[in-house]
Amino acid sequence: MIEQDGAISPENTMFVLLCFEGPDVYSTAGGLGTRVTELSEALAQQGYTTHLIFIGAPDKPNVEVRVDGRLILKRWSQWISKYYPNGVYDGEEQKLYDYNESVPYHIYNEIVRPAQDEGKTVVIMGEDWHTAEVICRTSDLLNWFGLRQKVLILWNLNSLMSLHRINWGRLSFVSTICTVSKYMKHKMWAYGVNPLVIPNGIPKRHLTPVDPKDVQRLREVARQDDPRRLFLFKIGRFDPDKRWMMAVEAVARLKHSGHPVTLFVRGGIEPHGAEVLRHAYQMGLSIRDVVATRPNLKQCMNAVAKAGPADIYNLRFFLPEKFVRTTYAAADATLANSGHEPFGLVGLEVMAAQGIAVTGSTGEDYAVSFENTIVTETDDPDEIVGYLLYLRRHPEEQERIRSAGRLTAEQFLWDQVIENLVGKLEFLARKQGIPLK
Repeated sequence: MIEQDGAISPENTMFVLLCFEGPDVYSTAGGLGTRVTELSEALAQQGYTTHLIFIGAPDKPNVEVRVDGRLILKRWSQWISKYYPNGVYDGEEQKLYDYNESVPYHIYNEIVRPAQDEGKTVVIMGEDWHTAEVICRTSDLLNWFGLRQKVLILWNLNSLMSLHRINWGRLSFVSTICTVSKYMKHKMWAYGVNPLVIPNGIPKRHLTPVDPKDVQRLREVARQDDPRRLFLFKIGRFDPDKRWMMAVEAVARLKHSGHPVTLFVRGGIEPHGAEVLRHAYQMGLSIRDVVATRPNLKQCMNAVAKAGPADIYNLRFFLPEKFVRTTYAAADATLANSGHEPFGLVGLEVMAAQGIAVTGSTGEDYAVSFENTIVTETDDPDEIVGYLLYLRRHPEEQERIRSAGRLTAEQFLWDQVIENLVGKLEFLARKQGIPLK
């Protein structure tokens, strides 16, 4: 190990991020696409040259440069994607084969060799199971050419999907394994690995105050001229892990106990959605589908207002960020009550908008119940009911939680997360004997 006083900086370090998902609409299927898009942009804005290699839209340039030349987007496997127009995971196995075969040589020839000539350290970071093999092959190739010890290689886990496809012994030998929360760290112990925890983050724009007039207007729309009506929001994939059934049962119990509720729902195209809405209907909840075509904030509110009275509004259109953030701020609570959540990005986004998040108790390391959020410990709908009625009786608690949540969100901006990441990288560089000048 080399003793040194140097530090990682944009002058001596560059990043390569590997991920199936990315910033294109074609390439985004969930939180992973959001994560790598925002992390890569934040790194570039801090001055680091950053390459993001992802499965890109077939109709966009294969290389695109952003952030004054520091962010280089590389759309991979486009020749395959043009035969699979339905998004990043359409033709998944064919894309995975091509990615594994070709990315390591590109990294070696086009990134690492030139960086070595410039005296820069390269940090390579793969995301989720799709990049486990390419991380291993890249390490092997760099080792063959005598460059492996001069490169930092990390692999990060955001999801428990397809972990049976990973050779854990090989992956942990060639890379430093990371994950996004203490909950995920403990889950990974079962695979014989002990990862470093580097949390997710949110972009600084999420702290922009929401317009109070928009908040008031949306509350009027949602409450349907009944000031007693609770206003709730739930957004995410229609996945049983998200505990949609728990949420709609809580709404039904509130309604039938004399507490009317409006629930805005934005799910995905997953089959579980039909089960959730059927169950809600069977419990006596009225449902309205709301449709719109790429609306702005005002058009979103108008579309809901014109839909007619309902207990649940099923928002079947793309929600612009401004509408989502306004809904977070306007709602009495956003139900992010997942039974399994690696990190819980929605809860953090709610806090940034000064909303009240009702989270689960898995990967949401930032959540402290009745301090900056409400944490559910069970899958019992009455837990949600009880907490919401408590908040209704204590409006001063609502305001305190909203304010504390905002302060928490400020600690999880990407700039703060990158500071955490850089601290870990300096530890790994010293351990590996990489001189930082």
